[in-house]
Amino acid sequence: MKHNIALLNDSFPPQIDGVANTVVNYATVIEKELGHAMVITPDYPDACDEQFPFPVIRYPSLDVRNFIGYMAGVPFSPTVLKAMKNEKTELMHCHCPSAALLIARETRFKLKAPVVFTYHTKYDVDLLKAFKLKLLSENVVKLMISNISACDEVWTVSRGAGDNLKSLGYEGDYIVMPNGVDMPLGRLDDGYIRETVKGYDLPDGVPVFLFVGRMMWYKGIRIILDAMEGLKSQNMDFRMVFIGDGADALDIRAYADQLKLGDKVIFTGAVRDRKALKAWYCRADLFLFPSSYDTNGLVVREAAASSLASILVRDSCAAEDVTEDRNGFLMTETAASLAAKLAVLCRYPEAMKQAGERAAEELYISWDSAIRRAYDRYEVIIENYRAGRYPRRRHITDEVLRSTGELMTVLSRMPFNDIFFS
Repeated sequence: MKHNIALLNDSFPPQIDGVANTVVNYATVIEKELGHAMVITPDYPDACDEQFPFPVIRYPSLDVRNFIGYMAGVPFSPTVLKAMKNEKTELMHCHCPSAALLIARETRFKLKAPVVFTYHTKYDVDLLKAFKLKLLSENVVKLMISNISACDEVWTVSRGAGDNLKSLGYEGDYIVMPNGVDMPLGRLDDGYIRETVKGYDLPDGVPVFLFVGRMMWYKGIRIILDAMEGLKSQNMDFRMVFIGDGADALDIRAYADQLKLGDKVIFTGAVRDRKALKAWYCRADLFLFPSSYDTNGLVVREAAASSLASILVRDSCAAEDVTEDRNGFLMTETAASLAAKLAVLCRYPEAMKQAGERAAEELYISWDSAIRRAYDRYEVIIENYRAGRYPRRRHITDEVLRSTGELMTVLSRMPFNDIFFS
């Protein structure tokens, strides 16, 4: 059955991140194949919403990109309520626990439509990185949990993400609803792969390791570089390719120079062409992702789309579906563990190849499959809501409104120097 779904998030193109990409894919698949979708998101300079096959409704925002990297949405726009009424919205799916969720919570009473929330990332870690004052960070976390707890149903992208949400004080239930990837399953033509990577020093027969993601230390990049130094000290030949940009990119390159890794490490910068990025996945022998921060690790599933196995931190969210030495490889969160594992695997390249083939069979999830599963759940939620099976929710309290207003005032007036933000 076709339903009218509103997707709300505080980041959306031209702002690009993993959650923005998720919302784009949800809206695209729903609009083209399942029902009708619209996106509700903050206003953004130079936004070009005509490129999307679904309507995009913008609400007012504060420009704090120079300080926290995002536009800060200002909730409670009458334009949003009018648009959702006109579209006869039957369910609101929020992907961010701040302004977007406040809008959905209060709009629910006007639309008589349920609110679903997906917990994508470890927001407490992000907040502690952004705010130097721990007390301010803790207050924002409390407001976030209050918002999430008011939803009719909560999803997480992994079991680990759910554990993190519980650790912050959330006491309700949740459903694990994993995200998909937009890379097609299968390898590219060998000629295209060679053409894409030409110009880089990638000798035949030399193992190629790959990392794709934001160039941030918390992604485990120091572990990778230290492990590469360990391999070099054993006189092993290899190439380590880093694809991506990020705030720590210059420091990361400087550290690689400090370790004298020379031509064994390659930094390509961001590769935005998805087919070209897939060519790199196809060229590599093993994907390295020693991150315990990420809640889902979509790059691991992107690698699997090209039959490329990954080495991951044991018990991390990214490793949840990985069986050691079958469809991937596991390590402790140390450079010594990574180096030791790589030294063994490089002696058995067939093991890496076979694990990659099983990863394609067992780990890959397309966006189409993931969103169809979510849409099936939408229908259950809509039915439950109309039947009165969810607890009755209260309007947003004056305390929440006051706390939100104070936070927005702080953001708008803050000099964004060393007092609050790093």
